Order: sequence, then structure tokens, then C-alpha cells
Amino acid sequence: MEIIYFKKINSTQKYLLENLKENVCIWSEYQNDGIGSRGNSWIGEEGNLFFSFAIHKNSLPNDLKLQSISIYYMFLLKEILSDYGSKIKFKWPNDLYLEKKVAGCISNIKNDIIIVGIGLNTKKSKNFNALDIEIDNKEILIKFLEKIQQNILWNEVYKKLEKEFYNNNFITSDNLELKKAKLNEDGSIQINNERIYGLR
Repeated sequence: MEIIYFKKINSTQKYLLENLKENVCIWSEYQNDGIGSRGNSWIGEEGNLFFSFAIHKNSLPNDLKLQSISIYYMFLLKEILSDYGSKIKFKWPNDLYLEKKVAGCISNIKNDIIIVGIGLNTKKSKNFNALDIEIDNKEILIKFLEKIQQNILWNEVYKKLEKEFYNNNFITSDNLELKKAKLNEDGSIQINNERIYGLR
């Protein structure tokens, strides 16, 4: 995958949406007009990690459904950070938490190309938390790209996700009652026969 660094960028996600090209990753340590989920913004402070990558949908693991993409990639990032000693937790469906939000993920599809954007507070943040370990931004990025190129099956990720869910290591929105909830095979949560993909 081609990796392109910008010292400053408005948004890595917007850049790839406007300059569509597969097998490329755009990253920066400062973006001032980032895109968050559900139309929110992700304004990142200088020094943190912001990146988006684009791959053809046929390059995804063959058992990964489009609605599970953000869950899949965010959980892989959590595993990498945990391997470095972070106590970070996965917050369903597409965030990482240390009491407050530390990272978020958004995905788009355009002309059969999947564009995934991730913001990770590795250094500092006014309104959110920062990572609890010291690590170079580029090192995290390289480790992450190496991991996703292994094309790990969704089923392997789901089994770990399921274990965390039923061991109460799963964080969700405060208004979700999980005592009688079920984690579906696509990563959605089912409560009272209702399938839920996100609540904010």
C-alpha cells in the first residue's frame, strides 16, 4: 500500500473521497476539518494520528459484511494498542475508550472502493482522552497496515469481540441495556428482537 504523509491536512477522509485511488493511505499528525460519524466533526490537535486508507471492496476478507467494516478495523487497532500495553477498551460500534473517547473510525464506499478513516489521540486532546502509552505515530500506522494486509477473517475478529461482549469488557452508549442483549454475527446488537447498529 502506498503511504503519503501530509504535515497538515483538512481531512484525510475528504482527501481520499476527492482523490479516489485504491491501495493508498493518507496520514497526518494535524488535521483541521476531520469527519466524524453521523455528520459530526473530528477536529484533532496537532501531534495526534489521523489517517485514511482506500481499498477495493473485493480486497476485504470474504466473510466481512460492509456494515461490519468500522467494527472490524477498530477492533484490530485495539488489539495492536493492547499488545503495546495500553489498557484501552473497545466501545461499540466504532470507538476506543479510556474513560473518554481516544479513537474513532468512519467508513465510506465510493465506486466499489472502501475508504476507512481513523483518528487516534496518541499525544493530547482538550475534550477527549489521550493514549496511555508512549508510541510513535508512524509506528502505530505501519503496524496497523501490516495487520490489515494479513486479511484476517471477520469470524476470527468476531470471536474475540463476542468474548469481550459476554465478559462485560464491552462499552456501549449509556442508554443501551445489555443484560438481555445478544451480539449478532455481523457485530450488531439485538435487544428485544430489534437489531441495532449504533446509538449516539
